[in-house]
Amino acid sequence: MPMLENWQQWTSFLGQNVAQAEHAGMPNQVIQQAAVQIGEYLAQNVDPKNEQQRVLSDMWSVASENEKEALANCVLKLVQNKNLQ
Repeated sequence: MPMLENWQQWTSFLGQNVAQAEHAGMPNQVIQQAAVQIGEYLAQNVDPKNEQQRVLSDMWSVASENEKEALANCVLKLVQNKNLQ
């Protein structure tokens, strides 16, 4: 996936999809659960394409379940804030 190779494109893509989910009325808790599932999928199946993704991947690999939820929530906040700019 080309958008995974560039951090800005990746976060923009995520932000657009989060905004669509929110606009469709998806509860925040469901979005957060999806973020954890996506993080787990990426960690298991996708090689990080840039330094930022490598850091997230390394952190994910040592995180507990609670910490993974926190990481996923931080990424959500990041892309939500970028989407507002």
